[in-house]
Amino acid sequence: MKPEPDTLHRYLFEHFPIRGEFVHLDQSWQGILENHDYPPLLRKTLGELCAAAVLLAATLKLEGSLVLQIQGQGAIRLLVVECTGDLAIRATAKWEGELEGTFAELVGDGNFAITLDQEGGKQTYQGIVALEGESVAEILQNYMTRSEQLETWIRLAADENCASGFLLQKLPGEPSGDEDAWSRITQLASTLSDEELRDLSVEVLLRRLFHEEDVRLFEGVPVSFRCSCSRDKVGEMLRMLGEEEIKSVLAERMAVDVQCAFCNRHYEFDSVDAAQLFATSIPVPPSDTRH
Repeated sequence: MKPEPDTLHRYLFEHFPIRGEFVHLDQSWQGILENHDYPPLLRKTLGELCAAAVLLAATLKLEGSLVLQIQGQGAIRLLVVECTGDLAIRATAKWEGELEGTFAELVGDGNFAITLDQEGGKQTYQGIVALEGESVAEILQNYMTRSEQLETWIRLAADENCASGFLLQKLPGEPSGDEDAWSRITQLASTLSDEELRDLSVEVLLRRLFHEEDVRLFEGVPVSFRCSCSRDKVGEMLRMLGEEEIKSVLAERMAVDVQCAFCNRHYEFDSVDAAQLFATSIPVPPSDTRH
C-alpha cells in the first residue's frame, strides 16, 4: 500500500504520552526541485530538511511560518526550508564544488537555526545552535531535546522522487505507569528502513512497527509547494536598500534585476519603477515578470 501523496498524518498512543507524525512529499517536493539543478547528495539532504520542517510545523499551532536553516563551511553552504501554518513549503540551497562524503563532511563547521516568524504582530522567535549530529535527523533530535526539553525521535528519507519523515515525541505530563514505553517505542521505530519510509503508507508502517500497541491515527492534512515571493515584497526589499543604492545600480545597468532563490521567479525594476518606489508607499503596479 503506497503512501498518500503530499499528506501529513498525526497519530498518538492511547495509553502513554507519546504522539507521532508521518509525512510524504511528492508533487510538493517536485515543485521545489523544478527550477533547480541540485546534485543528488544535495537533493537528499534538502529533501530530508523539507520533510522535517513539515513535521515540526505540524506540532505547533502556527500562524505564520517555521524556517529551518543549516549554514555550513563545507561544500554545502546553506539549506533553507520554510513551512507555513497551513503546510505550504518552499526551499533553497547553496553549495560550492563537488559534493562527496558524509553529511558532516559536506556541511563542516556551522550552525542550525530555527525561526518562528509569527503573524499578527506576535514576537518572532529564533534559536541558533552549533551543528550537532551526523545527519539532519540527529541535528533536529539534539536541538529539540536540549533546547526545547522535548524528547524527540526522527527518521527522514529523500531522493529525487519523494521525501518522507517519521516523528515521535514524548509529551510532558504525568507518567503513564509504563516507564519503558518511550524506550520500547523508539527502539521499534529504529527498525524502519529508508525504503519503507519512502514506499509504504502510514497505516502499513504503524501496523508493522506497533502492532501490539493501541495507536489512534487521525485524518491526513494536505501539504503543498507555494512560494510567497511577490513584486510588492521585492519592492519593499529595494526600499530598505535605499534610494542612493538603487540609483547607483541603475547608473550601471538599465534595470535592477532580482531573482527569487526559492522559485527562480524574476523581477525587473527599471528607472520608472524605482522612481515610484521612493515617491510613494503605494504598491508598485505589476509589470512583466519573467520565469
